[in-house]
Amino acid sequence: MRIIAGTARSLPLKTIDGLDTRPTTDRIKETLFNMIQQDVPDCYFLDLFAGSGQIGLEAVSRGAAKAFFIENAKNAAACIQDNIRFTKFEDACTLLQTDVISGLRTLEGKYRFDLIFMDPPYKKELEKEVLTFLSHSSLVKPSAKIIVEAALETDFSYAEELGYTVLKEKCYKTNKHVFLQKEK
Repeated sequence: MRIIAGTARSLPLKTIDGLDTRPTTDRIKETLFNMIQQDVPDCYFLDLFAGSGQIGLEAVSRGAAKAFFIENAKNAAACIQDNIRFTKFEDACTLLQTDVISGLRTLEGKYRFDLIFMDPPYKKELEKEVLTFLSHSSLVKPSAKIIVEAALETDFSYAEELGYTVLKEKCYKTNKHVFLQKEK
């Protein structure tokens, strides 16, 4: 796993041992960033269920002004911290080691985000819990995009009831990215 483009291009990143995380492959990460490349420069990026931190770090490498990472697992948070140090992005990155909802509450009223990415454990409906919280949160700028990495069979039919528009769904072999935006 590595940074694909930008100021930290080709730098290898640490990953977490074991099966507790599913790092996004370089190919899928590249596809994702090709779809959001216009939104990344100078943005505030929020990486939820951050794992190794590779998505937020890729955003900073490509010009994001600031990236925040929320990760509860101690070993994953340590991995993120190591990756932030290794890429020398300490000034642009903030890690919160806590559960996602507590982390969002901590950030509420202090920051507003242009891009929010989440890759929660599959089949636990954690994305629904986060989207419910964000539906009435000041963290989401009016033009912000929320991107959820999820299992192919994950249902997002409830999104409209929460006040979101599904902008796009990009399916891969085993998972998908769902792009949402709050309705204005």
